[in-house]
Amino acid sequence: MATALPSIYLIRHGETAWSLSHQHTGHTDIPLTERGERDARALSAKLQATQFAKVWTSPLSRARRTAELAGFADRLETSDDLMEWDYGAYEGRRTSEIRAEHPGWNPFVDGCPGGETVADVGRRADHVLARVRAMQGNVALFAHRDILRVLIARWIALAASEGQRLYLETASISVLGYDHDATEPVIRSLNIV
Repeated sequence: MATALPSIYLIRHGETAWSLSHQHTGHTDIPLTERGERDARALSAKLQATQFAKVWTSPLSRARRTAELAGFADRLETSDDLMEWDYGAYEGRRTSEIRAEHPGWNPFVDGCPGGETVADVGRRADHVLARVRAMQGNVALFAHRDILRVLIARWIALAASEGQRLYLETASISVLGYDHDATEPVIRSLNIV
């Protein structure tokens, strides 16, 4: 009998004040809102039936707290590679404000002054995926919108910049896996809320 191929569960953290206001939240460590905490608790019911060989989280409190409230407090391992994009000078700013100064700005194309480029984020995503592919069994990754978008793109062999074509809600689950075998990575589910 063939062994089931593992899946990778990508969980975006719950709502924060800045996700509500559409401010770029990279390394600023802000807490979940009350709704964010409630939504994080609700993730437990969606994830409890799955066995995970590893559960990794960004060290930022919004991701770590989401993982704890989802029921994984006793088995979390942090990974700096799961940190959100370093937005540099654009940290805490809205896209509309940035585009008023720099029309057409897109972090997936232009990067962020004093922060990361999409290539930088892509390298971190590739490092995470190399670790995931070396695992036997399902893996859960609690992280942030843009790093998760890049992870998804890289999983299916697209350029990191193609992550811009994906949208992830707060407290959502996306599942990566394989089709017939490990040479055929696919997106199994996207943005389950």
